[in-house]
Amino acid sequence: MTPEGWNRDVIGNLFHVQLGKMLSKKAKTGSDEAPYLTNFNVQWSGIDTSQLNTMFFDEREKEKYRLKVGDLLICEGGEVGRSAIWRNNEVACYYQKALHRLRCMRPNVVLIEFALTYMEWLAGSSEIARYTTRSSIAHLTKDKLEKIQLLLPPYKEQAEIVRILTNWRDAIEICSSLIENARQQKTALAQQLLTGKQRLPGFSGASTHLTPIGHLPTDWEVVTIGRVATEVSVRNAEGKDHTVLACSKHVGFVKSLEYFKKQVFSDDLSGYKVIKRGQLGFPSNHVEEGSIGLQNVADIGLVSPIYTVFETASDQVDAGFLFKLFKTDHYRQRFAAATNASVDRRGSLRWAGFRSIKIPLPSLEEQKAIAKALDLAAELEAGYEAYREKLELEKRALMQQLLTGKRRVPMPTEAEA
Repeated sequence: MTPEGWNRDVIGNLFHVQLGKMLSKKAKTGSDEAPYLTNFNVQWSGIDTSQLNTMFFDEREKEKYRLKVGDLLICEGGEVGRSAIWRNNEVACYYQKALHRLRCMRPNVVLIEFALTYMEWLAGSSEIARYTTRSSIAHLTKDKLEKIQLLLPPYKEQAEIVRILTNWRDAIEICSSLIENARQQKTALAQQLLTGKQRLPGFSGASTHLTPIGHLPTDWEVVTIGRVATEVSVRNAEGKDHTVLACSKHVGFVKSLEYFKKQVFSDDLSGYKVIKRGQLGFPSNHVEEGSIGLQNVADIGLVSPIYTVFETASDQVDAGFLFKLFKTDHYRQRFAAATNASVDRRGSLRWAGFRSIKIPLPSLEEQKAIAKALDLAAELEAGYEAYREKLELEKRALMQQLLTGKRRVPMPTEAEA
């Protein structure tokens, strides 16, 4: 049902739709090399022109594919429907076949920013599937794009809807900036604390000296992993139905079914390794990518046989400290070097090679203090992430209401205006 005062129309009646130029590096007579956009340049936050490729365009192609201010670009594949508006009038730029360009034919009927907002809502809903053609990946053909229906409120109401949702988008972007800032501060703090370049209150005062792994405080030790940790290899011989875990590059252990959204592990779990809460582990063929984790997901979990599982000597090492040390770029590079030096030609790092890697070791008390400080920094980042997720959910709900007319925005009267 169409809301009172609203109209329905299709994109093909409102915009001239033009698919971009097919990629070609061959120069035709009279053609010039010029920059063009791909779908990677088109983001919901705008168009990123920091990295542009070039190809040759002749005069006819320049006329056909040159972008004008106010053109709406829509991704034909990849994240189907992702859109942004071209606003640069200073640079001659074109676009390739991965993008559709919408140029408004009825500017007094539809606001281009409203069309962008509508595409954002549509691309994030199940409705987009009605307009996509699937082969190995989804595609939005020109024919189907032109058939997409827009619900159009009066022009002034479109502008008010755009204003409201833009405020929400700005709030989400601010939150994203806070997340990125918190992440950078956490990384910098980890780099300082885990190398002793910055000491927490109560642990300062010692001088530094050169060690086999760099300059460290003189009250820190340098030890091999094998001196403070022991491999654990217990199989799930009885085939018990414990939670199957996987190790991600960023956060460590996660529940496999939740992470992959499907079962990627074997039905027969009898050969899987047991990993208890507080133990650490890594897939032997991916540790150089940063896939190493501290198991804090379940009391007892299971991991693939390719995992190496180990536990720390609790009177010498805090497992949280060690996990944070291993997640740094520095130790990812050390794992990569150890993997490359391994005699295992399958590109795996086994316990024999892993245990010989050297690590810095402050006192157990300082280890725990460092781990706690970094946990607090991670909690700040996670708090911002949770808030952003809440904002995004509320924005989606508001879009559903405003763009379908289920909720109308109050419009000022002529006297108020």
